[in-house]
Amino acid sequence: MPTCGRHAYNTQALKELIAAFTDAAWDDKIAVVVYTGAGDKAFSTGGDVKEYQGYYTKRPRDYYKYMGLFRAYLESLLNLGKPSIARINGMAVGGGNESQMACDLAIMADDTYLGQVGTNVGSVACGGATQWLPIMVGDRRAREMLLLNNRISAAQALDWGLVNRVVPRAQLDAAVDEMVQQLLDKFYECTRYTRAQVNFWKELAWHQTIGHARDWLTTHFACGEPNEGMRAFVQKRKVDYRGLRQKMADGGDVEFLWGSYSSVCPSCGADGLPAEFAFCGKCGHALTPQPAPVR
Repeated sequence: MPTCGRHAYNTQALKELIAAFTDAAWDDKIAVVVYTGAGDKAFSTGGDVKEYQGYYTKRPRDYYKYMGLFRAYLESLLNLGKPSIARINGMAVGGGNESQMACDLAIMADDTYLGQVGTNVGSVACGGATQWLPIMVGDRRAREMLLLNNRISAAQALDWGLVNRVVPRAQLDAAVDEMVQQLLDKFYECTRYTRAQVNFWKELAWHQTIGHARDWLTTHFACGEPNEGMRAFVQKRKVDYRGLRQKMADGGDVEFLWGSYSSVCPSCGADGLPAEFAFCGKCGHALTPQPAPVR
């Protein structure tokens, strides 16, 4: 998997993954796809937050294009036409958990974990998790994973039906190979159509929601939450969740970094300046603080 640290995928990685899964779909010498991360630390930790913070929070309109790639990436797994196995060799978090859920089957090392992180970092896990977790683990458990973002141990993942097998790390490859060998001794077309039928609920939930999710996430990337969440991640500091809540309770503009674009410079006439700016960003003239809007 071509990725960044802990196998977080960036824009280029998604392009290469799409190409790899498309090649695998076309190659009749390949009967089963085994998807894993290098090393033993991570299967994947999802999207590259450093790229999100460094680029997409500054150009939210381009996040729409990125989400088009992410959609094509997961659909290249769904549409393989042959079975896929997630070999979960390390943490599978955020989009990493969504990636393993896009596979048909999953085998997990017993010393690792799964999880979602969207509401921790200023995003929403609607790139597969909000769609598929209710189908796979049930409504209440899905809400627990999505709203609390707690780690799900290997034993819990097996109990909840998130994976098919949990084995000691030393037995991971043998367990994957055993499953591959079983899949090889099945009729190809029957296997392909079985996948197509079983994918019905996953594809229904996916196609009914992913277009809306793509647009909403793009719009949201221009707001204050992803800026705070992702900057805190990159800066390795705690997120000020309660500070944002207090600011909202006090009538502040939490949707913007420095208040709504409502100030006008009395000197140069610059319009649309952030309400919390004390000085004009164009000419430097002192600004009159803008009151919070009256409800």
